[in-house]
Amino acid sequence: MVIIKETKVSDKIVRLIDDYQRLIFSICYKITADYFASEDISQETFICAYQNLHRFDETNEKAYLARIATNKSIDYLRKAANRQIPTEDIFFKHQIDCGSQPEADCIQAEIHKKLRRLIEKLKPPYGEIALAYYVKEKTPKEIADERKTNIKTIQTQIYRAREMLKIEYRKEDEG
Repeated sequence: MVIIKETKVSDKIVRLIDDYQRLIFSICYKITADYFASEDISQETFICAYQNLHRFDETNEKAYLARIATNKSIDYLRKAANRQIPTEDIFFKHQIDCGSQPEADCIQAEIHKKLRRLIEKLKPPYGEIALAYYVKEKTPKEIADERKTNIKTIQTQIYRAREMLKIEYRKEDEG
């Protein structure tokens, strides 16, 4: 009895391969654009279908196989993206982007100097809050914890300090 059942299963998978191998390969190739990977993924698709034939209700085998092929192809692309090795051009461009650039450093220093000068003009507690938030880059929660104050109060003070700084910036640019 088991032999007959096994024969039916193997006949079924042989028929699925005969009927849909071109479709499955074309789906895999369209997604991956890699001929050899598409061949492998097509085989994996039919192996997966064979292993799960007992769960398949046989109502729409074309869609069932196409879904498996699509998922396997997407998995392949995800894994391929994780395996990519940067080429020399990409590596050196990344190094340049991460590196120190004198002009940018100089401009950044000037911006920080101007910001500190304008913050010093703010009355308490706004100057202290602006210094902690904009220069020391602390979060409102960190500032509230240090000052033992409600976070909403600190957020309001940051908002007001920002508005005051905008006014100071405009005054400097006009005058």
